[in-house]
Amino acid sequence: MSKLTPGALPAPRPHDGRVAMLTVVAMLAFAGNSLLCRLALKGTQIDAATFTLVRIAAAALVLQAILLARGGERRSGLPRAGSWTSALALVVYAVTFSYAYLRLAAGTGALLLFGAVQATMIGCSLATGERLAPAQWLGLLLALTGLVWLVLPGLAAPEPLSSALMIAAGIGWGVYSLRGRGLADPVAATAGNFLRALPFAIAVSALAFMHARLDAAGFGYAVASGALTSGMGYVIWYSALKGLKPATAATVQLSVPVITAAGGVLLLGEAPTARLVVSSVAILGGIALVVLSRRVS
Repeated sequence: MSKLTPGALPAPRPHDGRVAMLTVVAMLAFAGNSLLCRLALKGTQIDAATFTLVRIAAAALVLQAILLARGGERRSGLPRAGSWTSALALVVYAVTFSYAYLRLAAGTGALLLFGAVQATMIGCSLATGERLAPAQWLGLLLALTGLVWLVLPGLAAPEPLSSALMIAAGIGWGVYSLRGRGLADPVAATAGNFLRALPFAIAVSALAFMHARLDAAGFGYAVASGALTSGMGYVIWYSALKGLKPATAATVQLSVPVITAAGGVLLLGEAPTARLVVSSVAILGGIALVVLSRRVS
């Protein structure tokens, strides 16, 4: 019988535990965004435009503080990283996200959001010439069927306009994510994008001035959404991405709608519907099939 020699088995990498912890925290932060937004718009007086403005401002401040702390930006004015186009995509996501959650349950909104994000990114890959294997086409068909089933008119279907707004939010976030692939310093770029997004958010808030409302609780939820689950959440996620393969990173994000739905039940008293459960299985399972089949091929 042969004996194991040193090096016969791969030694566990010391940073694996840290990457796993950062990944879990990032997924909780992403789910927290939906929960905080829904909690604020359902249970406080703050309106959607003001929530978006406070969220973006809080995230911009935190990200700028992080850059200053690490010595990344020592000059005044806009940071060199980031772009106005990415900032516009970020605002489209943030504004439609907030208005969608006026009437959507937390779990339903997160499912529509992440389904639209992945569909946008997969669609872009197809448009640029990437070919899908048969298993990937099956997964894409399954995910689209689940999405259509979720929004079909019926007793348990979510409100159509809110669903459309959340899908638009997912497209905006998908475009923003595509523009951020391969960045040398994603934290600096995110900081620059949030800072550039601030004038757009102010303009949206000014247009909705007649409907503006604010209270201490709503303001606090918006600050937490921006500073913690957005600003700090993205920094943590980018740190985790350094130790994750692309397919793994895409797959773990499928946990966010599940975490959000569980949080909606536990924290917001939302009741899961059979339509949501079936659609979740179809959408998340289909996306996972596309991602994992891509990894194998």
